[in-house]
Amino acid sequence: MSAGDGDVVDGFIEALLDDDAQTLYERAPCGYLSTTPDGTIIKVNATFLALTGYARDDLVGRKRFVDLLTGGGRIYHETHYAPMLRMHGIAREIALDLVCADTHRRPVLINSVLERDADGNDVVIRTAVFDATNRRRYEEELLRQTQRATALARTLQQTLIPPNVPTIEDLELAAEYRPAGDGTEVGGDFYDIFQTDHDGWVITIGDVRGKGAEAAVVTALARYTLRAAAVQDPSPAQALLLLNDALLRGNVDRFCTAAMLRLQRRDGAWQLSSSIAGHPLPLLVDGQHTVTTIGRTGTLLGVLADPTLSETTVQLAPGDSVVTYTDGVIDARTPDGAFYDDDRLHATLAQATGTAADIAATLLADVLRFQSQVVRDDIAIVALRVPD
Repeated sequence: MSAGDGDVVDGFIEALLDDDAQTLYERAPCGYLSTTPDGTIIKVNATFLALTGYARDDLVGRKRFVDLLTGGGRIYHETHYAPMLRMHGIAREIALDLVCADTHRRPVLINSVLERDADGNDVVIRTAVFDATNRRRYEEELLRQTQRATALARTLQQTLIPPNVPTIEDLELAAEYRPAGDGTEVGGDFYDIFQTDHDGWVITIGDVRGKGAEAAVVTALARYTLRAAAVQDPSPAQALLLLNDALLRGNVDRFCTAAMLRLQRRDGAWQLSSSIAGHPLPLLVDGQHTVTTIGRTGTLLGVLADPTLSETTVQLAPGDSVVTYTDGVIDARTPDGAFYDDDRLHATLAQATGTAADIAATLLADVLRFQSQVVRDDIAIVALRVPD
């Protein structure tokens, strides 16, 4: 508090004890001014003068209240503040900037009341003006912190989601990702696509419980553990077991679901081996647009020391597609609570045509349309297709 602010408060307390109405008005801890219905200033208190640096003779009978506002404030005054006051007779907590006598801007909050006579005619507008300098600084700092958090969230998310899908000979690959909400919070969904040998590739996809920085740490652990494990051991189930051990040893108090799909090209044909840990099962769409699930759902990771996991191997024929996704797809819901269920998912994929990119885009568009473009949970989709 500045010395001037202290004088105002001390004067107010002294006046309160003496019950001096005039001094109470002049030295109130907020500025007061009265204007005619057209806004011409007819009375101001000492606090308002100290707040703005004007002399009383500079204002009374010479200026309208709107003359003390910035350009943007004048527009707001005419389009919002004045109509609100005329309609309701009161306007509260309006944030404006006053242009002081030395031309610097003073952030303020104002409360105004419009008094009318017995016939309903406008008589006088009385306005209380509160210095909002510290509040404005707090709001600006809060905005800066939010912007920094948003930038950090985007940076973290970019490290967890591959920026580009690799190009693989004789195989189409595509991925789609949409974060929940406004994308300012790091989600737990991740996917990865990487090469293990000349004719071998791995797709991993998973979902860590929760959001934020803690979930991001576990998501990074999951992604890079699976990368390292896939290089050491060709078994998808073994890789998921190694991730389970890493989660338990890390004492991170976060579980996750995950799926690993290993693709191997042999004699010009693609073979797919997969293992699923608590994650939605991948879907195989054959050349006749029949949709079937691949494999069996095992135990989610990070909970049990000995999870149950299995492996399934299928041969992919030309025209076959495989789609894997996170639960943001099937947990999508309408405003009235209806879920995007497996039947709709299968029907959408059965009707999808074109490349892997077309299939992934078609599914994402249908999920977004189903929930009126409001993404309540992160959505990750990875699609592959063997060309005809």
